[in-house]
Amino acid sequence: MTTTIRVALVDDQALFRAGIKMLVGSQPDLEFVGEASDGEEGVVMVAEARPDVVLMDIRMPVMDGIAATSAILADAEAAARRPPRIIVLTTFDLDEAATRAIRGGASGFVLKDADPEFLLAAIRTVHAGTAVIAASATRELFEHFDGRSSRAAAIPPAFSTLTSRERDIFDLAARGLSNSEIAGREFLSEATVKTHISRVLSKLSLRDRVQLVVYAYEHGITE
Repeated sequence: MTTTIRVALVDDQALFRAGIKMLVGSQPDLEFVGEASDGEEGVVMVAEARPDVVLMDIRMPVMDGIAATSAILADAEAAARRPPRIIVLTTFDLDEAATRAIRGGASGFVLKDADPEFLLAAIRTVHAGTAVIAASATRELFEHFDGRSSRAAAIPPAFSTLTSRERDIFDLAARGLSNSEIAGREFLSEATVKTHISRVLSKLSLRDRVQLVVYAYEHGITE
């Protein structure tokens, strides 16, 4: 039996919300469970509706998508419940606000004018625990806006708990390589790579590969 994915939307454009609601509602494996017109309303709505995936606009009145993303994840942590996956909706391919939202806990971003099928695929992909955007694209965002001089030099103590093999996998994943590419480079099976990735994420308290790239970039761990 397939589990229905509960989806919510936070966006200040009524017509856009109506379109997304119809699109999501047309899919047998998706259920539209709530909408909000600004970030503040969105935080309340998410707490009540408990969606699995939230589509979050960046630029909104009252509270923007960056602040709302942080608040939603903080509320979930405080209530000891599983946080929703958050997909940031942006109008620009290279968007500084999207970078900040990813730092705040979003699992990736999608352009607002993306094809409907791509958005639907993104929802399913994020729900399955994978980042929407390639890690290499995330890395490009940080380098484009921040510059390498802003990266921190201190490496967190948790990183020292990784084994030598896990550090190798971490480095390749942070560079944007897929599981299959890492498997080929390291002469491992994809299943083994997936297991290593899961252990790395667990040890470093990271949600997904996008967060892994954020971690690597901010602490200057990879070149």
